[in-house]
Amino acid sequence: MCVLFFAYKIHNQYPLIVAANRDEFYERPTAPVHFWEDDPSILAGRDLKEKGTWMGVSTKGRFAALTNFRDPNEPTENKISRGQLVSDYLKSKKDTFEFLKEKQEDRNHYRGYNLIVGNEEALFYYSNVQNEIRELPPGIYGLSNHFLDTPWPKVERGKEDLEQCLSKSEEMDEECLFEILNNRDPADRHLLPDTGIGLEWEEKLSSIFIESERYGTRSSTVLKLGLNRYVDLTERSLIDGELNTEHFSFHFE
Repeated sequence: MCVLFFAYKIHNQYPLIVAANRDEFYERPTAPVHFWEDDPSILAGRDLKEKGTWMGVSTKGRFAALTNFRDPNEPTENKISRGQLVSDYLKSKKDTFEFLKEKQEDRNHYRGYNLIVGNEEALFYYSNVQNEIRELPPGIYGLSNHFLDTPWPKVERGKEDLEQCLSKSEEMDEECLFEILNNRDPADRHLLPDTGIGLEWEEKLSSIFIESERYGTRSSTVLKLGLNRYVDLTERSLIDGELNTEHFSFHFE
């Protein structure tokens, strides 16, 4: 996943609202969001190559989301797939802080990542690059391929747009959130970060919705976790070039 925006304990009906895009190479095999056959407690899309995921919820009340930390010079050999982190947390019965402490101990087994995990009681952020476990206070957040709330243009743009969506409706308009995720406008060149991938790619990756010849946004997801343990999730994804929509709503056990 490349970018997500979330409001935590800001809306009076939905303690957690998430709008997220997953960016990946178009040829990488992927399944849309579904309840997993090998673990029906997990609702998530699935990377069919490594069998992990980038974002999901469990029927037990857990939420997790992942973005990669962009570093083109990072060693890649003998590393565990980062998508396992999300599924590991969704399957785990451990306390969230305890889970993150374990991941902190084996942080070098993975390439750089950012992880948001939690439940209705608390939400945490951890990056194995920064190596600090943070419990998040209420607020509006943005996360791309650097640290949480690093002020990249698309992160700032998405946070501002999310705040506007929150102010428009008590019901939280889902289409407003998808409009944020569909923004294809690149950032002005003078505002681009320098992450070592060259100006052309910095510009291509600076939009919230990414399009290029081989790589881009594969799915957009809106997740609302409401009062009384209510879950509402809609995913719009590209499957073989066709737009596919999946919707689920249920209550945590």
